[in-house]
Amino acid sequence: MSLDFTPGPHVTQHWSLRKPAAHAARGGGMVVSQVKAAAEAGVAMLEAGGSAADAAVATAFTLAALEPWNSGLGGIGFTQVMRPGAEAETFDFGPVAPAGLDPAAFKLTGVMKYDLFPWPEVEGDRNVHGPLSCVIPSSVAGYALLHQRHGRLPMRDVLAPAVAHAKRGLPADWFTTLKIATSASVLKLYPESARIYLPNGLPRVPPYQGAPGFFTLGNLPQTMARLQEAGLDDFYRGEIAAQIVADMKDCGGVISAADMANCRARVLPAVTVPWRDGRSFILSNGLTATPTLRQVMRGMMGADWSGRAPSVAWYAELARVMRAAYAERLEGLGEAEPKAAESCTTHLTVCDGDGMMVSMTTTLLSSMGSRLVLPRSGVLMNNGVMWFDPRPGTPNAIAPGKRPLTNMSPVIVAKDGAPEIAGGASGGRRIMASVFQTLAFAADFGMSVEEAAHHPRIDVSGVEGVTADNRLGAPVMEALAADAPVTVVEHAAMPINFACPNIIRRAPDGSLDGISDVASPWSAAVASRA
Repeated sequence: MSLDFTPGPHVTQHWSLRKPAAHAARGGGMVVSQVKAAAEAGVAMLEAGGSAADAAVATAFTLAALEPWNSGLGGIGFTQVMRPGAEAETFDFGPVAPAGLDPAAFKLTGVMKYDLFPWPEVEGDRNVHGPLSCVIPSSVAGYALLHQRHGRLPMRDVLAPAVAHAKRGLPADWFTTLKIATSASVLKLYPESARIYLPNGLPRVPPYQGAPGFFTLGNLPQTMARLQEAGLDDFYRGEIAAQIVADMKDCGGVISAADMANCRARVLPAVTVPWRDGRSFILSNGLTATPTLRQVMRGMMGADWSGRAPSVAWYAELARVMRAAYAERLEGLGEAEPKAAESCTTHLTVCDGDGMMVSMTTTLLSSMGSRLVLPRSGVLMNNGVMWFDPRPGTPNAIAPGKRPLTNMSPVIVAKDGAPEIAGGASGGRRIMASVFQTLAFAADFGMSVEEAAHHPRIDVSGVEGVTADNRLGAPVMEALAADAPVTVVEHAAMPINFACPNIIRRAPDGSLDGISDVASPWSAAVASRA
């Protein structure tokens, strides 16, 4: 008689995944980022007397040098800002299509690309990568406006860490190898991108032993230094703008000098949504995930909020509510959003000693954006055209000068008119579910930020079913499966099955606690001295 053996599911990690929280005493500040070195750059601003806005801008610019797969000078974003006793603001530097973008350039092949997009394939994937996939890069405008309104330090000082990191280069460790490898098949199509990231046609790899080295990202160090000397306006109306426009023209893009010169970030009143126990969610204005998150909040108001952790019934109700919310969102869009797996974003959260909170989400959209590095400036461009539906006549169809809908959701939770918790996440459609659960764990169930970050979550990113962390246990899985198909996954560095949230909470005594995403290897919360 032979042994009948069936292999079990493959598990990528056989260890307990833990990450520490940071704590700052009253009067101190904190920065949480998906790259610890970038958070340290922000903390340097706080310790130099800067505000949360200075710290956020320093962190964002440093991320352009240290996390090119998620954000950078060629990206876009949204930011929430709230000071105690003041009205909350949304800084909208979201995607806007170039004036010369021609919908006729995106011819459909007649094939549906269910493996990548919930819409028809475009010839040459030119809405996904390359020069025609880029919208106007507005991140620098957003950072400039945030600094103008709420910064204290000279921009030259705020940019100093980014310049230093750009000159030293990107760490060539295993995580860098992994991120480059996932985009290598497209990076190789563009000469400057291939030269930087694929020497000899292969991704850079760390040494077998010893410390990894660094490599510079083309001409990005010179561009960072130019911004430090000439000011941020140079990006849109100066030497850097001319370089960007010249490179776009050379490679067949349509972003013009007028597009750059007319690029503006804007400040909008934030959206305040009453919540439980005297709290309000301060949500982003503009074309973000806010309408869907508001619907989820309405649906969850009557859920089971007893105890110190979500019940089986709570998870089941959240799954039903999120499916209904996405059904409404996608019905009006004709499935005009990229699936979460193709989205790579970064989120950073800051609080200063005065209690100002900043929650910023910024992105290139896909990992490595358009995969197109512009040789003169070293700017890696976004592929924001992918947010548009390539089918003519649909609500979110490609059009010149148009703003598409995005998934970003930076949030501040206020209590008694003062910011109490700030947070957000990266991860495409998965952002909204992750943000709501993390904030609910901390604000409503009374978990510490460390408990909230480590507690297992579910994800509903559409109407198809539920993704569930394998730590949730059989009763939760059975309750979820009673309503929809369940996919059981690990929470790991790769594959990225859940969004990557981070939060900071301010206690009544003025002290701060914060934590970054547990599964992100480079992320961290860093506290400043009081």
